[in-house]
Amino acid sequence: MQPFLVGANNQLTDDMRACISNCMSCAAVCLQTMTYCLQKGGKMASADTIRLLEDCVQMCKTSADFMLRTSPLHPQTCAVCAEVCERCAVACERMADDAVMKACAESCRRCVESCRRMAKMS
Repeated sequence: MQPFLVGANNQLTDDMRACISNCMSCAAVCLQTMTYCLQKGGKMASADTIRLLEDCVQMCKTSADFMLRTSPLHPQTCAVCAEVCERCAVACERMADDAVMKACAESCRRCVESCRRMAKMS
């Protein structure tokens, strides 16, 4: 396992860059999905679904921010992000007969994988 910081300039590793990209992408997809769910209404717009999507958006942004700043606490934020994204993926998979919900679940799964790798760096 390579260290998460490279050299004296605190440069980001390729794994961190990939995780940042996955986090930002997941945040955008979940935000778009939240809007979609509110427009669709019904079970898609339940308070639990909207809250979980919002949690995912915020945690993904926070994790990306911690990594971009090379915070030594980024493994912890990534661990929480992986947990939130896992829960969001499961919720979206319950409605995976809808293409938007399926895409959201897939984006969350990508984020889970990369955040779990970052969390192991603690």
